[in-house]
Amino acid sequence: MLAVLAGTAVAVLAGCTVFGPFTPGDEPVRDDDGRIIEPNEQTDAFALQVGDCVDDATATGEVQTVPTVPCDGPHDSEIYSAHLLGQSAYPGEETVIGKAEVLCLPAFEEFVGEPYLDSRFDFSYYYPTEESWANGDREVLCVIYDPEGPVTGSLEGVTD
Repeated sequence: MLAVLAGTAVAVLAGCTVFGPFTPGDEPVRDDDGRIIEPNEQTDAFALQVGDCVDDATATGEVQTVPTVPCDGPHDSEIYSAHLLGQSAYPGEETVIGKAEVLCLPAFEEFVGEPYLDSRFDFSYYYPTEESWANGDREVLCVIYDPEGPVTGSLEGVTD
């Protein structure tokens, strides 16, 4: 489960609330290179990986599933980096969010090819909730998006 909290400069994503009926283990259909090749309205949040494109613009609160789509079509955002947090005890939501920001910001510049403050793109992240942490979740997924709306194709190396 990952949490989602919409913000203005940086949106934050976490999870436990469901977009619709939840089917555990609903994996996206991928090609041999691991790219998603078919849309999936109910992708298990734990099946997300770097390079996946998602339609999560309306996501708020906690999520268990996320709509995924092939990146060559219109989509809201793209997962550009993943990081594991190492603490054994849940450090609290504020600490997890702070660590996510510290991890995702430099990864943003590396992915896009320009500093965050110079970019027209924004970022958010999926992060473990206390409940998912208790089940072994330690992953932060960094997500890039265009505040102006959907994009087509990867945003890797895209600068304005």
